[in-house]
Amino acid sequence: MEFSRRDTLALGVGAVALTILPFQATAAADDMIAAFTGGADVAEGGVTLTAPEIAENGNTVPVTVSADGAEAILLLAAGNPTPDVATFNFGELSGSQSASTRIRLAGTQDVVAVAKMADGTFARASSTVKVTIGGCGG
Repeated sequence: MEFSRRDTLALGVGAVALTILPFQATAAADDMIAAFTGGADVAEGGVTLTAPEIAENGNTVPVTVSADGAEAILLLAAGNPTPDVATFNFGELSGSQSASTRIRLAGTQDVVAVAKMADGTFARASSTVKVTIGGCGG
């Protein structure tokens, strides 16, 4: 099989685009966190994020997030083209500050939860979810 100069150039541009795409998605997630926190410092811990270590189907990944004393929780899938998954707001009459949902993941990536606490501070938790193809778990 012979490649023309045009074919080789198209393959090279495609490879560069696939290399750069994850960095842009992570930058978008960082920008969303900065917008949510207003640029304030975010402490590790204080948020419980439950997600499977291995997801055999990236279309429906169950995620649960909770943070005692939170006013709002931002949930992000850092590797998705659009990382914003959901923002959960809790009022004074909320029984608990927790939420569960199913999200779609484009591939193996970090799921991040950032909570705005009642005292104005921010807390964060993250979990890496490995998305397998074909459900073989490897």
